[in-house]
Amino acid sequence: MERCHERESIFPRALSAQGNLETLARSATMNANGEAAKAVPELLSPQNARLLLDSTEAFLFDCDGVIWKGDKLIDGVSETLDLLRSKGKKLVFVTNNSSKSRRQYAEKFNSLGIAVSEDEIFSSSFAAAMFLKVNDFPQEKKVYVIGGEGILEELQLAGFTGLGGPEDGKKTVELKSNCFFEHDKSVGAVVVGIDPYINYYKLQYGTLCIRENPGCLFIATNLDAVGHMTDLQEWPGAGCMVGAISSSTEKKPMVVGKPSTFMMDFLLQKYHINTSKMCMVGDRLDTDILFGQNAGCKTLLVLSGVTTQAILQDPSNKIQPDYYTSKLSDFLRIL
Repeated sequence: MERCHERESIFPRALSAQGNLETLARSATMNANGEAAKAVPELLSPQNARLLLDSTEAFLFDCDGVIWKGDKLIDGVSETLDLLRSKGKKLVFVTNNSSKSRRQYAEKFNSLGIAVSEDEIFSSSFAAAMFLKVNDFPQEKKVYVIGGEGILEELQLAGFTGLGGPEDGKKTVELKSNCFFEHDKSVGAVVVGIDPYINYYKLQYGTLCIRENPGCLFIATNLDAVGHMTDLQEWPGAGCMVGAISSSTEKKPMVVGKPSTFMMDFLLQKYHINTSKMCMVGDRLDTDILFGQNAGCKTLLVLSGVTTQAILQDPSNKIQPDYYTSKLSDFLRIL
């Protein structure tokens, strides 16, 4: 039989990655028929901005579309973060983009002139590694990664052996008669995140691990449809890669990124701040705002990223933030 290729070589309880993934946005009132009535978001103003500031101890920020687009800082962000810090507010950055580790994100912040420590960053790459750790994933098992170096680095820091990643983006398959694709039988989990180098080789490798390795976990860093990988336009997000593996394996993944509340468990353990005193700031309704609502946080939508005002006000939209504004620096202008 001909071979197609040669393979190159804290927490007291387990946490669920699914959280309230199916939960819709909370409703403020009930209508006459007993049905949930959609809350109407408030445009940020001097009055409600002051109220929001005074009632919030910690601001949670998405990054892509809120802090930056691609490698370009959004105007006024640095000054706004400085203002919030001067008011004694805790700042936390919660991103679904798994391409970087916390260390790499801290370097990106600093390269853009914003001082942020690794401890203030909660990325979905970190969440994937922590999901394995808190659920007692055997260290002798390996993890196949369809994604970037960020996932591999966080896995290594957590004590796990990762395979795949960008290196497998260079590999190809040759489909011909009697072709047999080999994979590592010791792989016990497949983690899928944003991967600009995804190819047929990775799809086959991940599929075989999930379908043929007994008990192999299928973990998605997030399900974002698109993301601002550059400052000029949106690109396919991790949901595209996850969807391919979900289709080929006929399985649904465990999702560790927003809107799953998995990362919120870590925030609560670290900061001990009631979620009612947190505000989630994001540009996506189905991830950022829903994440905040699922956890019981106040929510602020900024229109500098994926969501437009037309999408927000569309009658079919069932996820309504508490507040909305054009961009984060409106805080600075209003206050």
